[in-house]
Amino acid sequence: MAASRHLATLEQELGVRLVHRTTRALTLTDEGQVFLPHAQTLLEEKAAAIASICSPEDKATGLLRLSCSAAFARRIINPVVAHFMEANPQVRVDVMISDTVVDVVAEGIDLAIRIAQLGDSTLIARRLADNPCLLIASPAYLARHGRPQTMADLKTHECLTTPNRSHWTFASEGRSVRVKASGRYSSSSMESLHQACIAGLGIANLSLWNVREEIADGRLEAIHLSDGEPETLAIWAVYPTRRLVPAKVRLFIEALSARLRA
Repeated sequence: MAASRHLATLEQELGVRLVHRTTRALTLTDEGQVFLPHAQTLLEEKAAAIASICSPEDKATGLLRLSCSAAFARRIINPVVAHFMEANPQVRVDVMISDTVVDVVAEGIDLAIRIAQLGDSTLIARRLADNPCLLIASPAYLARHGRPQTMADLKTHECLTTPNRSHWTFASEGRSVRVKASGRYSSSSMESLHQACIAGLGIANLSLWNVREEIADGRLEAIHLSDGEPETLAIWAVYPTRRLVPAKVRLFIEALSARLRA
């Protein structure tokens, strides 16, 4: 009720209606749409002014909400979080695991890690590192089906894919080439594809950081084609606003960036 009174007072002061009211919901009017970003800026500046007095810029406090894939959390994020929480005892961390793109604003996420080509967005994205990928398979699969030599050879192999990714992109002689990838097994979980590959179900296209250990111990083998290699993506830190980035977000990005460069 207090919020409704404040809103009504603001509308009276401005002389315009900012929201349409129904018994079920509030929606912004055209004037409300114009006013909203200015109001958000004022609130951010107020929060920054308070934060500058209450805590030093280099001191991280409060809850840090992260979003990333299960594989990236297990391999990269969790070790970074362990050191970060030890160095910043006043920070709590909540990691939302998802292999799909999460609505950062709607879910209240402070920082999302994405490995993809980013589309247009009002979010801020900082490139942290290159993300080289490899075609990989188990020794057992390669013994049964042979090793593909060219991109065209993949048509006769079991390719482990996600339901919404039926093509793999390769770098070939300075250009990008899309190759159809299909097989009898697919999963929306990269962790599941990783385990399926180890089990010998087919060939996967996975990030180097996700398979380096298994290649080293012989559970997986890298496949290098004569006419192309999987296109390198990037690891991005995505957050809601460039201005007034909290210390907990800024310092965690720095820690993660250092880990990826190591």
